[in-house]
Amino acid sequence: MVRRIGKVLTIVSIAIIASPLLAMAAEAAPPVVRLTASPLSVGLIALAANLGVGIAAFGSALAQGRMAASAMESIGRNPNAAGQIFTPMLLGLAFIEALTLYALVIGYLLQAKI
Repeated sequence: MVRRIGKVLTIVSIAIIASPLLAMAAEAAPPVVRLTASPLSVGLIALAANLGVGIAAFGSALAQGRMAASAMESIGRNPNAAGQIFTPMLLGLAFIEALTLYALVIGYLLQAKI
């Protein structure tokens, strides 16, 4: 088993090193000329992006903690329902985390405006 994994890793690493795509690097793009923005608007955009991500992360952490605590309390009261509680809890945690990632993407988009 270890030999097979070693062979696969060797073949993959050789394929990556010998890839012709590495030789086809693009030239550097010309610098983007931006209109001069006022320092106040640049600062407010940066502040909004950072505060938005921070608030989203804080809210997400509170929601995930509360959901996990409720699920553990429910399982503690009725251990037979653990299977029925676990899947919806994971789905809810994924949705909560997705909202935080959306806030992070919006923060990146705001930072790109600077």
